Amino acid sequence: MTSRLWGSATVAVAVLSRLSAVAPFPLRAEERVCNGTLLQIQVNERGTSRSDRFRFSLGLDAEDLSKDAALSALNARLAEARQAIQPLALGQLTIPAPRSYPVGGGAAGSRLERASTTITGEVSRDDYDALIQAASRLPGVRLQGMTSLASSNSHASLADQLLKQALETGRRRAQTTARALGLREVELLLIDQRGSIHRSMPMVARMGEASFRPGEAPKPSQNLTLKLNYCLR
Repeated sequence: MTSRLWGSATVAVAVLSRLSAVAPFPLRAEERVCNGTLLQIQVNERGTSRSDRFRFSLGLDAEDLSKDAALSALNARLAEARQAIQPLALGQLTIPAPRSYPVGGGAAGSRLERASTTITGEVSRDDYDALIQAASRLPGVRLQGMTSLASSNSHASLADQLLKQALETGRRRAQTTARALGLREVELLLIDQRGSIHRSMPMVARMGEASFRPGEAPKPSQNLTLKLNYCLR
């Protein structure tokens, strides 16, 4: 897996010796008093990981003169959509109960009833374009979005990289500040891990004749924030 990492640190300073993947509260090795200059630093790291599958969301609707007729038309379209989409999906599809509502002008004779639902599921990289193209040919179907999903292994590996990068960035900043003050010792006192956030990156693909490549989709990302306390002497 190839990951890209970005880092930023603000002089503001803060630590520990062991961290869990997500810690809602500051982690302390022990309570310590700084007999020197207390430095507080906040470090923010962000990175992306390779996606091995995608979550798709399809909108499906049908219109007719009455509610019952609209629901009947929707059921027919849903059956066709299931037949085309299910073979390409990973696992089962999720299809909530339909809803219906009037559309059109104000006059009673010009109003229609619309019935709609959604179809969501996951698709592999190999079937990414095939699903988009299949959806584009189905009546009443619109592609609402494709969301990149990281594999569990790549997610854990990226989290480890972000943590290591954040600790290295914090120590480097602390050492730079100590040298500027004419001090030599840098001791980490506290690590406050605000959390590792995994963000799936949604995208909307335009359905049509063009071929869509999974490698061009936005990659899943994670953010990590550490508040580090250092004692400079």
